Amino acid sequence: MVEIAVAQFAPGTDKQENLRSVRALTSVAAARGARVVVAPEYSMFTAPRTDERVVAAAEPLDGDFVTGLVAIAADLDVVLVAGVAEAIPGDDHVYNTLVAIAPGGELLAVYRKVHLYDAFGYTESDVIRAGDPAETPETFACDDVRFGLQTCYDLRFPEVTRRIVDAGADVVCLPAQWVPGPLKEDHWTTLVRARAIENTVYIAAADQCGRAGAGHSMLVDPMGVVITSLGEQIGTAVATVTTDRIEDVRSRNPALTLRRYAVTPRS
Repeated sequence: MVEIAVAQFAPGTDKQENLRSVRALTSVAAARGARVVVAPEYSMFTAPRTDERVVAAAEPLDGDFVTGLVAIAADLDVVLVAGVAEAIPGDDHVYNTLVAIAPGGELLAVYRKVHLYDAFGYTESDVIRAGDPAETPETFACDDVRFGLQTCYDLRFPEVTRRIVDAGADVVCLPAQWVPGPLKEDHWTTLVRARAIENTVYIAAADQCGRAGAGHSMLVDPMGVVITSLGEQIGTAVATVTTDRIEDVRSRNPALTLRRYAVTPRS
């Protein structure tokens, strides 16, 4: 059993201000008992468009922004998950990366977004390199619960979540900048619940809000029940996840053991 929080805010182009926002929200979540806090995609830097500004703002994983996240995790004694723009030496593109940081400061897991947002009029691949789809998903544990990572547009590809669950995850952390638009909020809530239901896992979905994000961050249980959520406002939502709930759902819906297909990565 572990308390998890999703933190929702509207990151901008001031990285230090974004760090202050992450700290403030994480502080509230920790005061409410959260052991794991999930912040949005691009928590480090968000411009009106994903363009050369993101490349200019990118940092290595030992840079100032991740160092700031390490300090937050240590000061508040939480595991902190957040999205950053990771610099690639000698490259004019960057990775859209998630980091999971332990209270002791070590990187527990790193995930580089595999499915880039080249849809709905956007071309994330103009400045972002995709992660390797063949890499084994990295997971981390907090108490008796195991966590995996995926990012935003990955949600539209059910194979991503299935591979994370096959790697042993009980909870999938899903930072996002889910761009608003016609029916986009409905797609978000429907797909988050679908990934939870079909994989009989919890989904901790932390979206941006404001002009760049649709909000509606939520924690969904293995039966697809939204157990806590946020609307459009800045804030945190905290809930308890348990392996007992997963085991109970899987005893009634053993879809993972009954399936007849496996997932094979494609380059």
